[in-house]
Amino acid sequence: MVVKMPAKPNERQYRAMPVMVRALGADDGKREKRFDTEYYVEGYASTFNDPYVLFEDYDGNEYREIIAPTAFVDADMSDVIMQFDHSGKVLARMSNGTLIIEPDEHGLFVAADLSGSQAARDLYEEITNGLITRMSWAFMIAADEYDRETRTTTITRVKKVYDVSAVSLPADPNTEISARNLLSGVIEQSRKEFARRKGALLRAKACVAIINAKKGM
Repeated sequence: MVVKMPAKPNERQYRAMPVMVRALGADDGKREKRFDTEYYVEGYASTFNDPYVLFEDYDGNEYREIIAPTAFVDADMSDVIMQFDHSGKVLARMSNGTLIIEPDEHGLFVAADLSGSQAARDLYEEITNGLITRMSWAFMIAADEYDRETRTTTITRVKKVYDVSAVSLPADPNTEISARNLLSGVIEQSRKEFARRKGALLRAKACVAIINAKKGM
């Protein structure tokens, strides 16, 4: 059963994705750079129709999330910035022409020119050397749906994208916090429904036991 969930207003969400950010080298053949720079990196901050585990609750139940291909229609991506771990200096940004953020058939594509500052060039070297390999993004949800049977949330509309970040670890503590806030009501509702069904089953078994006992008298 799919249920429309009211997205929490003005709450910034973070997702650290198992997707790569990389620098293009000579072995990339005819692959075209989006910026004419020696300090070019690209990757995906998110992918479409690719379920990932948002978190696991204390009962061992996994809650998943999917980004719909239509999620970025009408999304505000007017001046997204690129950072490291969502903090510190701005390493690239759309307004000065050093960052491209656009959805394609695969997901939310990111390309950046990291030549604008020493901090940006340092990040390029870390990506080139394989020290930094993952990406994350910060955004606000406009609309989503929740499937109770599969415990899966589908983000159908993104209101605003704030930043994309190269991250040191694929798991960001902020991701878990935001996920728990987002799904806390759903989890509680699911637990109540499970308790109700379990109680009804126990009552039914008790009734059957009483009826059988009376028949045996």
